[in-house]
Amino acid sequence: MVRIGYTMMTEQAGPRDLVRHVVRAEEAGFDFSVTSDHYFPWLRAQGHSPYAWSVLGAAAQATSRIPLMTYVTCPLRRYHPAVVAQKAATMQLLSEGRFRLGLGSGENLNERVVGGGWPPVDVRHEMLEEAVRIIRALFGGDHVTHHGRHYQVESARLWDVPEEPPPIGIAVSGERSCRIAGQLGDLVIATEPEPGLLETFDRNGGGGKPRVGQLPVSYDPDRDTAVKRAHAQFRWFGLGWKVNAELPHSDSFESATRFVTPDDVASSLPCGDDPDAFVEAVRPYAEAGFEEVALVQIGGDTQPEFLDWSARTLLPALREALG
Repeated sequence: MVRIGYTMMTEQAGPRDLVRHVVRAEEAGFDFSVTSDHYFPWLRAQGHSPYAWSVLGAAAQATSRIPLMTYVTCPLRRYHPAVVAQKAATMQLLSEGRFRLGLGSGENLNERVVGGGWPPVDVRHEMLEEAVRIIRALFGGDHVTHHGRHYQVESARLWDVPEEPPPIGIAVSGERSCRIAGQLGDLVIATEPEPGLLETFDRNGGGGKPRVGQLPVSYDPDRDTAVKRAHAQFRWFGLGWKVNAELPHSDSFESATRFVTPDDVASSLPCGDDPDAFVEAVRPYAEAGFEEVALVQIGGDTQPEFLDWSARTLLPALREALG
């Protein structure tokens, strides 16, 4: 059975709304939730980017059942891995064991704000691997001193450590990240239903570990409105992560997507209110081996309507087809 999740997309709603939305997602019956962790929105039309970890803390107190997860946090530049470990441990305590820490090698869009340049992808993978090892060591509750190639840690210790540390998920898009995820992660994270990613993950120690995917959708009773909104806010998605990780500013994404048409967007993600179209968009993830898929409803102001429709129509349709 594929578990269906809800995405608190910080790029398209303010902090109070994000918390209200995840409360409604829990009431609607979503199986889990994930949260993006950005400093900038992808496109100006999205219009938001609050601090994800404050939102998560509030969400942990406002909900009681739904699991929470970062999708994903980059522990390379904007956050030192020792600080990420402290935040994640605190979230696991606040949520009473409902938190998973999703990590990835990040995007220039968000990490450039602290300066220091944007490393090439091979260096970013080195940094991610070193960061995960530091975070895991700190989850053990002992003093940690680390003098590595990319990070220094001087006798750090977490004083509030959960009995069960949060599972660590690692986002993948190619062979190197799949190897890191298989060797160091408790689960794998991806944004496309590519079987080859999971095969590489399995070959490197990922066999039997959970797999979490994500799918953007655009619900609206009027399909033309759904397509127009998806094009305005999500046309960047088709660039692929090799491009998305490198562009430095929202305006860069505006330029890079100026020739993407509404038809291009409508052909790549489900738009409208036909539940069968949404089921067919999720099905490739199930067939590839993903056990969890988080949906991203495009448009911050459309979340209440989407959540009501999901409870009434979409979630029953998905569970009947994929359960």
